[in-house]
Amino acid sequence: METYTSDFFNSIEENKNNNNNKKKKKHIIIFFILTAVFIFAVTQAVSVYKLLNPRNPEPLSLEQQTFLEQSLNKKYPERADIVSELPFQYVPADLFVNAESAIVIDFATGNILFEKNAEVQIPPASMTKLVEMYVVFEAVENGEISLDDVVPLPPESWARNLPSDASIMFLDEGQKVTLRELLLGLAIASGNDASIAVAKYVCGNMDSFVERMNQTVKKMGLVKTEFVESSGYSEKNITTAKEFAAFCRKYIEKFPFAITEFHSQKILRYPLAKNLPKESAERNGDSQAVIQYNTNKLLGSLEGCDGLKTGFIYESGFNIALTAERNGVRYISVTMKGPGVGSTQGNIYRVKDGTNLMEYAFSKFSPYIAKQPHSFSVGVAGSSLKSVCLVPAKSENFSVPFISGSSPKEAAQKIHVTANIPKSIFGEFDEGTQFGTLSYSLDGRILNTVPLVADRKSEKVNFFARIWGALAYKISSLNKG
Repeated sequence: METYTSDFFNSIEENKNNNNNKKKKKHIIIFFILTAVFIFAVTQAVSVYKLLNPRNPEPLSLEQQTFLEQSLNKKYPERADIVSELPFQYVPADLFVNAESAIVIDFATGNILFEKNAEVQIPPASMTKLVEMYVVFEAVENGEISLDDVVPLPPESWARNLPSDASIMFLDEGQKVTLRELLLGLAIASGNDASIAVAKYVCGNMDSFVERMNQTVKKMGLVKTEFVESSGYSEKNITTAKEFAAFCRKYIEKFPFAITEFHSQKILRYPLAKNLPKESAERNGDSQAVIQYNTNKLLGSLEGCDGLKTGFIYESGFNIALTAERNGVRYISVTMKGPGVGSTQGNIYRVKDGTNLMEYAFSKFSPYIAKQPHSFSVGVAGSSLKSVCLVPAKSENFSVPFISGSSPKEAAQKIHVTANIPKSIFGEFDEGTQFGTLSYSLDGRILNTVPLVADRKSEKVNFFARIWGALAYKISSLNKG
């Protein structure tokens, strides 16, 4: 029989204690590892949640907005286009137009609905006076002059000193006339005498005024339009139907009051007693007033027509820039080099062409106008940003064809907008970088697609933040929700 000493039993007890200690240490290590994994998992889950459910970023600063606009203008130069093609394929209308050059556009969208030789250069004739009026309204807006200013009449503006075939409002020596009255003379009677008086009043001389007119159209990007004088009498003034339609769109957009206060007015009575020298006024009163009717014969005959301006010289044929509005929808047409022998025949063709183009536009199209630009907040990982707004790179507005519903307006109201955007974005990127699209469809047919781009720049972050973000981004991309 073996005999065990106390040391033997002590060693067994010590081994048990050591084993227990090792187990405790192991349990502690496992606990800390599990705790770290849990904290990591929870923290990563929170990061993924925030990535998939981002807060709206702060509004752009003025500087950020400027950078975004500059980036978009560079990447999408068509943003500067005043008029543009329809964004979908459409069979051109089989319209008969007497004029050699013609176009009709949607005022709200700038889309071209029909055109015929619209880029051929032709003298605008008295349509030129619209550009003159634009320059005047800009000068008024800038505080340089007022529409109620009394304008001195230099001898070259007196009707008796103009060519016999020039349109006039019957300006003469000693008359007292305001700038507003002269603009009515331009808009209604197409007075070349008024044109000369206005140009000299605003800029001191014709050359300076014409330079200002040319600067105005060049700023609009109209490269085929140029003027040598303000009235349109010279055949050296030049434009195209397309560019002049673009100008008219900018004109109405910037100075809508010009339509109601000037271009829709049908009658001019001038000179009235208030315009005459004292003795003549006392002797004749208003009896010297000449009544002239607006040269635009579609006023009152075409539903909704409220402007703009006719023009004629032998080199241009019978021109007209026309606009009409019905139920809040406005279209603009320009016809140039219209046929006709004499103004009576020329006006017949103007009315036919203008009516056909406008009725076509109103019956076949209606504008889709986004109530407000779409914007989508998307989370950003591995970046200096937590989120970014994806915004349309260009206008969402476009002309909708009447291919569904009971009216063009109903077709436009049925447009369905679909956003194709990522769940999240990773890394650094510049403002204007595309990350999605907006699609506009009617009864399943996609009519327009607009890129969605980042509205701000994302800066690079440190290595560890980038790795952490990359993991969150990878996990978020696996989420099917």
